[in-house]
Amino acid sequence: MEQDQSSIFFTNLDDLKQSLDEDSKHESRLLGLPAQNLKPEEEEWFAEDFEGQLAVDVCQTKDAIIVKSTIAGVKPENLEIYLHNDLLTIRGKREEEKEEKDADYFYKECYFGGFSRSIILPVEVQADKVEATLKNGILKIVMPKARKSRMINVEIKE
Repeated sequence: MEQDQSSIFFTNLDDLKQSLDEDSKHESRLLGLPAQNLKPEEEEWFAEDFEGQLAVDVCQTKDAIIVKSTIAGVKPENLEIYLHNDLLTIRGKREEEKEEKDADYFYKECYFGGFSRSIILPVEVQADKVEATLKNGILKIVMPKARKSRMINVEIKE
């Protein structure tokens, strides 16, 4: 008998990942949501392993929203930044140059692999004027705020 997916409670991330994998193979319902038909470019986006988190600082000035993130060891060509409506998404891949197979690690905290982060922006920005720089391992994205609409008095003519 098949279990209703909306009543499943996951106690750890491995169980959730396994359920996601099984659901994607059988195109059944996941967590009560219907499976969606994805476009080829969307399938590629979701198929890749981008589960690492990215720490960010988000602040605003009078004129802009600024996002900063430490992305040491990532080349600009391994980063993608997308802005869709009020959602900013940063994703990339940090590649390990050489794995020490015979090494006996005391600590292994450096993350290598794919990572992504999506941020809901608090105000509307001018998408065509967004600038991103990567300097000394710091990614900085400056998004100028959109002009606020002003209320004007419209005169009615007879």
